[in-house]
Amino acid sequence: MNLQTVGLGLLAAMLSFGAVAQGERTYAALLEGNEKAMAAYAENRGLPAPQVQVYRYGMNLDIAKVVNISPPIRSCNAVPSRMTYWDSAGKLNTLEYQVMGVCRMK
Repeated sequence: MNLQTVGLGLLAAMLSFGAVAQGERTYAALLEGNEKAMAAYAENRGLPAPQVQVYRYGMNLDIAKVVNISPPIRSCNAVPSRMTYWDSAGKLNTLEYQVMGVCRMK
């Protein structure tokens, strides 16, 4: 193995780690924006901001009306998403769960 091949491999690894970090920042910014928007939505209705619950397999969901679903993220992996909804008791809830990202090879 020559030095040039090793150098290219290291460069590719560093770029892929950078892409992962950039993707995580994108998810964080998207989820933070969603949380602020839903807090403002609740405040406009005189309610406290909904607490984010992380979905667990088998949870019983009581969804009467969906308010917002975060848009899909460009990724070829599972990514976080959030849904804010009203339950049948009139409580505003936010649920975080994993979805498959929108994978486009361009």
